Amino acid sequence: MTTKCVKRAFKYRFHPTDAQAAELSRTFGCVRKVYNLALAARTEAWARQERINYNATSAMLTAWKKTEELAYLNDVSSVPLQQSLRHLQAAFTHFFGKRAKYPRFKSRKNSRKSAEYTTSGFRFRDGELTLAKMTGSLDIVWSRPLPEGATPSTVTVSQDAAGRWFVSLLCEDPEVKPLPATDAAVGIDVGLDHLLTLSTGEKIANPRHERRDRTRLARAQRNLAKKAEGDGANRRKARIKVAKIYVRITDRRRDNLHKLTTRLVRENQTIVIEDLTVRNMIRNHTLARAISDASWSEFRSMLEYKAAWYGREVIAVDRFFPSSKLCSACGALAERMPLHVRTWTCDGCGTVHDRDVNAAENLLAAGLAVSVCGAGVRPQRSFPGGRSAVKQKTPRREP
Repeated sequence: MTTKCVKRAFKYRFHPTDAQAAELSRTFGCVRKVYNLALAARTEAWARQERINYNATSAMLTAWKKTEELAYLNDVSSVPLQQSLRHLQAAFTHFFGKRAKYPRFKSRKNSRKSAEYTTSGFRFRDGELTLAKMTGSLDIVWSRPLPEGATPSTVTVSQDAAGRWFVSLLCEDPEVKPLPATDAAVGIDVGLDHLLTLSTGEKIANPRHERRDRTRLARAQRNLAKKAEGDGANRRKARIKVAKIYVRITDRRRDNLHKLTTRLVRENQTIVIEDLTVRNMIRNHTLARAISDASWSEFRSMLEYKAAWYGREVIAVDRFFPSSKLCSACGALAERMPLHVRTWTCDGCGTVHDRDVNAAENLLAAGLAVSVCGAGVRPQRSFPGGRSAVKQKTPRREP
């Protein structure tokens, strides 16, 4: 039985020439235009209780190119334009499947600038990448090697708010395969004072990346606010300066989360986390900034897809499970546990608990109950309301 290779995206920075940058900017604009036109057509049909699929929008694209008003669509490669229609079809599929909201129009200022090329839209030979209708190969900074003999199936070119250019190559990676099985299991309680607290008693500090750059960010934002509205050069420079601070924060945060999740997946066979609704939690304006900086959702996403890659198991415990108020020694349930209480003594057995370590231990116990009994089996310990304490987590990202 052969194991199917995992497809991974390898992302690199590149430095385009002026001509290449101009061509890519035109492509981004055309991709956005085609997406919005197709979305408008499908929305109008939706209002008439009709449905338009990808094939219909593809035929519309051919007709649009023949009009005088949209003739400029012929100046760029047709591949990323077709891919934008496929992305719109995927967005509607998720909408009809009740997995996402109704697709929104792309904004010139706020939407991500990107274009996706399939194999017919690029050439990759001897480490050189050339895109359709573009002069010369891209000057890519190869910060890490591609898998030996890898051939990209798709190439995505993008530009972030700070003006940096990136190219992402989707390739099969034979090096990603299940790790040797182990008996190790860990429960993880996320927090703000400490980013992670493990059931082993280890506490991992919260780097607070946003707080470290908050003064620089506030100064840059004040400078931007003083610039006149419009597309002037001074305002553009001020906006890019703000964006550079944001991407610095984002890059450091993502790098730290990658290191943590890779370590946890390599060391443990079973990882138990809490099923937090971060979207609702950030409505608390007192904690919203700190929760967003901790990036719990991104941590969970990384943990899940890496576990799927390497043959590990991630179990999510229901958010209503009282992990902090439950004594991990005797099972007694405390009546109240305000956030400011970091250590507490169990009235039943007298054990002194560190709040976060106790929560991580309870999460681990509840998760192992599901792992032993099997998915969908209600664990022995339950709590008022008839809710199941834990649920098996299906990875969001396919390997």
